[in-house]
Amino acid sequence: MSELTVFVGPGVMAEAMASGLVRKAGVAPGQILMSGPNSSRLQELADRHGLATTTDNRRAVQSASTIVLAVKPQSLPRAALDLKGNVPKECLVISIVAGVPLWKLDELLDHDRLVRAMPNTPAQVGEAITVWTATPEVTQAQREIARKLLSAIGQEVFVEEEDYLDMATALSGTGPAYVYLFMEALVDAGVHLGFPRRLAEQLVVQTVKGSVAYYESMPKHFAGMRNQVTSPGGTTAAALYYLEKAGFRTALSRAIWAAYERSTQLGQGKKSGSVADG
Repeated sequence: MSELTVFVGPGVMAEAMASGLVRKAGVAPGQILMSGPNSSRLQELADRHGLATTTDNRRAVQSASTIVLAVKPQSLPRAALDLKGNVPKECLVISIVAGVPLWKLDELLDHDRLVRAMPNTPAQVGEAITVWTATPEVTQAQREIARKLLSAIGQEVFVEEEDYLDMATALSGTGPAYVYLFMEALVDAGVHLGFPRRLAEQLVVQTVKGSVAYYESMPKHFAGMRNQVTSPGGTTAAALYYLEKAGFRTALSRAIWAAYERSTQLGQGKKSGSVADG
């Protein structure tokens, strides 16, 4: 990856990806260009990582070999106005814009060498999981470029079916929020029992971290691992019975479905509404 990689939209995820390229993929900071309207944010990135920056999207992309489109969905139409007609024909465009399908990107940019990817926030510590797909026009060499870029922030999974991207948005893209809410609820329950909050946080964080590490050491079905902790008539059995009775699984499943529906709405350009609105 010796040519110029341009990030349009210098947000948190773009910073994580750029930083990963420098630290893990051996890309020189001078080969990365951050572009966006916020000059103070751009200066922050220049000071922190030594990256080149500009507020001129049109000029930035004209010399790019790879463009990472990292704007918010509502900002995409404006950014696309700068990019359309200015993206080099052989350039690879990687979009991490939630909910926006490949056909829409092609229409907005008038460009068909496209990768659509869905990373998540653990990218900031190099522990993301990113699901991605590509148009047929993307060459094998460009797929490898996309793979290297996405591997710089964690694990990556290529899929042939684009529908998986909206599913990934709801499951792994939004997933950290579910995990943090669960952990927050556990801490609050610990405080309710009488633990100091700091101690409750320590217990919860290490419990989650240790549970994941244990699974990774000997992966098996989650139900089997749960059964290892659950003695007949014991404390865990009592707690799990209450969670099932309270509809824990159903609530989580419905939440993920709501996120999936919202992802598809974003792709259709619909404004936010209630879940009942579809």
